[in-house]
Amino acid sequence: MLNLLPINKRLARRSFEQAAAHYDDAAFLQREIADRLLERLQFIRLRPKRILDVGAGTGYCTLKLLSDYSQAEIVAIDMAQAMLVRAQQRLSFWQRWRGRCKFIVGDVERLPLASNSVDMIISNLTLQWCNDLPAAFAEFERVLTPGGALFFTTFGPDTLRELRASWSQVNGYSHVNTFIDMHDVGDMLLSSRLVEPIMDSEQLTVTYTEIMKLMRDLKQIGAHNVTAQRPRGLTGRQQLQQLQQAYEQFRIDGVLPATYEVVYGHAWKVQ
Repeated sequence: MLNLLPINKRLARRSFEQAAAHYDDAAFLQREIADRLLERLQFIRLRPKRILDVGAGTGYCTLKLLSDYSQAEIVAIDMAQAMLVRAQQRLSFWQRWRGRCKFIVGDVERLPLASNSVDMIISNLTLQWCNDLPAAFAEFERVLTPGGALFFTTFGPDTLRELRASWSQVNGYSHVNTFIDMHDVGDMLLSSRLVEPIMDSEQLTVTYTEIMKLMRDLKQIGAHNVTAQRPRGLTGRQQLQQLQQAYEQFRIDGVLPATYEVVYGHAWKVQ
């Protein structure tokens, strides 16, 4: 299932700019998935000299990479400058003095980097904000050195399925971003000339006592609905009440589930 609802990049960038100051307070799921992604690197024997952290946000993966790859230069890129400012603030004096980390504002679909310039790419929960995923993969292939590796996570179509189903009972607008199926992602990797792709997925469930806490968490991390078919006006109290009532059908053992389909992938650039 391909992503048929284009992302408004301008709105997405503004949303993340506004969320930067309080992003870390609500990004517990993003950190958990980042940890699971980075754990997979332990089974890959690589000694990269230059690592690209795509969608670095406030620098959680960036700091981990600085620690795990003590001889490598880390390049952190994000479309929201405010996020990168927060990431820079997290560096210690020693890390700043050594100068092994660079921060660049840029778009994953048009990376401001030279071809064959990085040995490894890490991207945690960023690719779902792409309108042209094949273009992003082509950019990854371009900037990777021969034999370089790509490791990434993104969300699959079952993500926030309860919220999407509940909104569908309120009105006909798109209230939840759409996500690309894992098999389509794998096909796109191959079409970009990246080789030996490995894809797998798992479902994680976050529970809430009431739906408005879920809505606040999504807003706090900047994960607004920025699709072209989103409603243009403010959501009224009556619609929110209808949403709450619709979501109650999913309540189990006193809590409301929010499902996330996490897709993991990695591939290589040919030698």
